[in-house]
Amino acid sequence: MISLVQANSLSYSDHQYDLKFGQGLRMALLKTDLPREILKSIADGTVIPAHPLAINSDRQFDPVRQRALTRYYLDAGVGGIAVGVHTTQFAIRDIGLYEPILKQAIETAHDWCDRPVVCIAGLVGQTQQAISEARLAVGLGYHAGLLSLAAFKSASEDEIVEHCQRVAVEIPLVGFYLQPAVGGRLLSSGFWKRFAEIENVVAIKMAPFNRYQTLDVIKGVVAAGAENRITLYTGNDDHIVLDLAVPFNCVRDGELVQIRIKGGLLGHWSVWTSKAVELFVKIRQAVADDQVDADLLSLDSMVTDCNSAFFDAANGFQGCIAGCHEILRRQGLLEGIWCIDPEETMGPGQAAEIDRVYQSYPQLNDDSFVSTHLEKWLT
Repeated sequence: MISLVQANSLSYSDHQYDLKFGQGLRMALLKTDLPREILKSIADGTVIPAHPLAINSDRQFDPVRQRALTRYYLDAGVGGIAVGVHTTQFAIRDIGLYEPILKQAIETAHDWCDRPVVCIAGLVGQTQQAISEARLAVGLGYHAGLLSLAAFKSASEDEIVEHCQRVAVEIPLVGFYLQPAVGGRLLSSGFWKRFAEIENVVAIKMAPFNRYQTLDVIKGVVAAGAENRITLYTGNDDHIVLDLAVPFNCVRDGELVQIRIKGGLLGHWSVWTSKAVELFVKIRQAVADDQVDADLLSLDSMVTDCNSAFFDAANGFQGCIAGCHEILRRQGLLEGIWCIDPEETMGPGQAAEIDRVYQSYPQLNDDSFVSTHLEKWLT
C-alpha cells in the first residue's frame, strides 16, 4: 500500500503543478494538472520504450544495470519511458519490486537529463490493486498510467468500463489493447468508444497485433468524437512504420474523419533505441512534408522482420521478453537474459533468428551508439 502524501504540490524538474485531492490526504491527478510540456509531448506523439527489468543470475534486482537502461533510453532521445508494464514483467509485483523500480526510473529521469520526460506507470489487476498502483505512481511523480485489462478476461465490457472509470479518477489513463497471445482479451469497437468518452484518458496504446482490432480502437475513438483529445500510440510491434506513416479514415455521421497514430509505446523500442528515435523523426518529417514514399514504407517489412526475431513470433511469442534481453546482453547493457520466471527464456531457434536480422539489417542496430556510452551509463 502507498503512504499518505501530505504535500500539496509535486515538482517536475523546474516546473510546479498543483494536484487535485480526493478524500483525506489522497492525491488524484487530472490531465489538466500535468506540466504543459508533458501534455504537449503526449499529444504530439513521441517515442516511449517499454522498460525492461535488469536482474542478475540469482534473479535478484540489479539496480546499476536498471539505471543504465534508463540512461540509455534518455540519451537515445526518447520522449518518455513506460515502467512496470509487460516488458518490465508483471511479476515484479509478486516480489516487491514494483515501487522500487518505478522510483528508480523517475529519479534517474530527473537526475540524468534536463528536459521533460513523459513517465508512464503500468497499472494491473482488479480495481483496488489498479487504484493502489495509480496512487503510488502519482505519489512518485508519474504522469499517466498504462491500464492493463488482463485481469478481466471473463468480465463483461460494462464491468471493464466501470473499472476504467474508477481508475481514471486517480490518474490520467493510457488505454491498452494487449494481444491475447500474451495475456490480453478481445474488446469491441463499442468498448473503445465508451473508454474514449472517459475525460481523464490521454492516449491509447494499440497492441492487438491485428489490423481488424486496431481499427476497432480507431473507430471507437472517432465515434466518441475524441480524435482531438486522445492520442493514438502504436503498440503493434509488427507494424510500426506503417502505423505511423499512413492515415486512417473513418466515417462519422456521414462525414469522413481522418486520424493518425502519432507515437509509439513499444517493447520493440526497448532495443536499438537510438535508431528507433531516428526512424520516428524520419517518419514524422515525411508525414509533415506529405512525402511518405515507397522507400520509407519498405522499412515496415524490415522492422517487422527484426521484431519477429526479438519477439519470437515463430514460437507464439514465447521469448518476447527474453529476446529483447538478448539484444541488450549482446550490447553489454544486461549481463544475461534472465527473467523472474526461470521457465521464461528464448524459444527454439530464436538466437539464430536474432543473428539473421543482425546480419540482414545492420543499419537498424545501434551497437556503436551503445558501445560509445556504455561505460558512463554503468557508472
